[in-house]
Amino acid sequence: MDEKLKHREHTPEMEYEHQDMRPWSVYAFLIGLAVAGIVVYYALWGFYYFMEAHERRIQPPQNPLAQPATTETRVVPPDAYKTFPQPRLERNERLEINEFRLKEEQTLNSYGWVDQKAGVARIPIERAMQLIAQRGLPTTPKIGTEPPAEVQSTAKQ
Repeated sequence: MDEKLKHREHTPEMEYEHQDMRPWSVYAFLIGLAVAGIVVYYALWGFYYFMEAHERRIQPPQNPLAQPATTETRVVPPDAYKTFPQPRLERNERLEINEFRLKEEQTLNSYGWVDQKAGVARIPIERAMQLIAQRGLPTTPKIGTEPPAEVQSTAKQ
C-alpha cells in the first residue's frame, strides 16, 4: 500500500505545473511592494517635513502689537466654530437639524415682531388660518379694470 502512495506522489499528474509562475517570484513581488511602500512613506514624510521647515523660515515676523497667537494652529478649541460666520459646516447633522426644526416650529406657533418699527408682526399659523377662513383672502383689482360703480351694483339688485 505504501508503495502505491509513493508511486502516486511522484507521477507527473500529481505535481504542479512547472510552466506557471514560481512561488519565489510572488514572494519577491510582495517583498518589493512592501519595501516600495516604506520608501514612499518616508519620502513623503521627508518632503512634508522640509516644506513645513521652509514655511516657518519664510514667515514674516509678527507685529509686536498683535495679540500672541497659540503656536499650534492645527488644534481648534471646541467653541471656535461659533466665531466663524454663517453658513458653517455641520458638526452633528442630526442634532443641528432637530434644533433648526424646533426653532422653526416655535416661530410658526408664536406671536412676535417681524419689524416693530413698520408695525409688522407674526401670529401663529393656526390663528392665521382661522382669520383667513373668517375674513377671506384680500383681493386687489386687476390692472386695467375699473372697480364697479355704486350705480351698477344697485341696478343689479
